[in-house]
Amino acid sequence: MKRVLLALAAVVVALSAWVAFDLYAPRRTSLRDFDPDEVARLETAMWRSYYERERLRLFRQLAELMRTQYRMPFWRSNRTALSAARAAFVFKDGRSRADYERALPDLVNFYSDIRSASTTDFDVQRAAQLELEWWIVHRERARHAPGDLDRALAAAAAEVYRVAPERLADYAAARAEAMRIRDRRATEGGVTEADWRRIDELLRQSWRSLHAAVNS
Repeated sequence: MKRVLLALAAVVVALSAWVAFDLYAPRRTSLRDFDPDEVARLETAMWRSYYERERLRLFRQLAELMRTQYRMPFWRSNRTALSAARAAFVFKDGRSRADYERALPDLVNFYSDIRSASTTDFDVQRAAQLELEWWIVHRERARHAPGDLDRALAAAAAEVYRVAPERLADYAAARAEAMRIRDRRATEGGVTEADWRRIDELLRQSWRSLHAAVNS
């Protein structure tokens, strides 16, 4: 029994050390080094999970995105994904700006993790606020002028990648159009598989444009 307890203690110590190293050891990578088609594939899947209220599936997809595109290790990718998924569903259940702003602390945690893993120096608080702002513009689209969503999307990405928003106009336009298709088809009776394929195509255009803009 003593040997078993010692073995278990050794396992706990080793696991704790792994988790601590995984979460807190310095790691830096370029946010500009991503596969746009893979990001688009995952974003399409995440949209479906979000609108179908599949919380666990969205969390897993976010963790995959963090590992494959931001090259985060296992525990850190899961912590970051948890913050993002929690923010998404706090926002989803909101009905007013005050409700929506309850998602901001999780968005700050999300962008803080990304900033700590990034070679690009961006303002975490501003990135989180701009992310939330485009979520609100999209949710309250009936109150906004044409182009407001495009501008909000470009502003959010411009802060993270530290480029001028004007360079991201094509990225924002394609991504906004993908959202409009989903929204319109949802109100017209449901989003079909053909619609999701078109959304995926637009998101591929969007992320390819972003990749080109931030790497030129």
